[in-house]
Amino acid sequence: MARKRFRSSQRNEPVTDRSFQEYLYQTAAPLTTRTELMRLVRGGEDTYLELKVKLSNSERIAQGIAALANTGGGVIVFGVNDQLRVEGIDHPEEVQDELVRICREEVSPPIIPFIDRLAFDNGRRIVAIEINGKRRPYRTRDGRFFIRVGADKREASPEELSTLLDDARPLSYETLPLPPATIRDIDEAHLWSFMRGFQGGAFDESTLKDYPTGEILERYLLLATRVRDEVVPTVAGLLLFGRDESVASLLPRVAVIATRFSGDTSQSPIVERIELRGNLATIYESALRFVKRYCDVSEARPNRSPSEASELPVVPRANYHRAVVSEAIANALIHRDLVVRDVPTRLHIFDHTIEVVNPRRSPGFAPAALKAIRFGMQERLNPQTAAIFSNPAYDLKLTAGGLPMLLREAKSYSNKLAEIVSFNDEFRLRIHGI
Repeated sequence: MARKRFRSSQRNEPVTDRSFQEYLYQTAAPLTTRTELMRLVRGGEDTYLELKVKLSNSERIAQGIAALANTGGGVIVFGVNDQLRVEGIDHPEEVQDELVRICREEVSPPIIPFIDRLAFDNGRRIVAIEINGKRRPYRTRDGRFFIRVGADKREASPEELSTLLDDARPLSYETLPLPPATIRDIDEAHLWSFMRGFQGGAFDESTLKDYPTGEILERYLLLATRVRDEVVPTVAGLLLFGRDESVASLLPRVAVIATRFSGDTSQSPIVERIELRGNLATIYESALRFVKRYCDVSEARPNRSPSEASELPVVPRANYHRAVVSEAIANALIHRDLVVRDVPTRLHIFDHTIEVVNPRRSPGFAPAALKAIRFGMQERLNPQTAAIFSNPAYDLKLTAGGLPMLLREAKSYSNKLAEIVSFNDEFRLRIHGI
């Protein structure tokens, strides 16, 4: 029920009956004793503490949980009346199970609460649930946003909702500055080639002098920030425009392991395995070359019939649609979950299929999102990276349409639908050749 589990034999108890929030700032001890909990209860309800006699209306409880989560967290105690007297509740185990269900099914995004059951000497029992809102804003199942003001909860006003929605766009990994990196780690030729793609419109090179790379990254593209008066590229800035050797040194996790297997499973003998390093453009082009080394890539389905193929002296290589292979590689580079450290991006080439394995946290993504992405409803982890990587000025000649295009063209080309699965923090895409 406390924000941190108690790990010491000494307890720091508040000297006055103050609010739950003040108590948390004064001590790291959990509220696991009757004395500690009753100190809070005697202070009465406030912004961070709500008292309930019993759990009778799951909809109203969901509203209270969402309100606490949107207001910084707090505790709801069941079994205490408005006069601060402990009446207790029957069947606390059932109350606990119901609270877990409400947090999982009636509040979005789901909340993982800490629930404690306490018994008194007179046999009365109470249940306390702690709410910690780390993924604001939270809403009820009917789409309503609540906040808590003092001892009351109410729906958020338009201005308050606007403030809550700002928390829905937290600082993402790609926008973090990478302090070891400097402007010297940026491939200026690549960056300025990209910028000249906007000449005559968004970009006027004549207004700039001496090619200010730092200014372009910081003020034009938002791919750098200032750290102690030095312009430091962000993770996205280094991935997109970093020198190959700098990216390999500063962000080794973005490397792609490409393997050709002599067979149709990963247990087959390995023909070749290499590690592709560099910025995203370099990795993308290296991955395409690796595929073309072992597969035929074309725009149209070959006219060769299966009987003709069987008469050839050498078994022909598998053939794939160029746009499908291109999108599979681009999708992996754009949507890689950079926070996942222990799962590398892998490109597997088998005799009859190509598989791309990419890090992607499974909780909250599979299985529902696996259906949505087939219709183009993607949950982009790296929007800045995706926007620039897929821009024509980045000069990679990608095919528009994303995953829906890949699925459509792959089925049309090979008569087999591409396979998509997600588990164990891995997103796997397998396409079939002919």
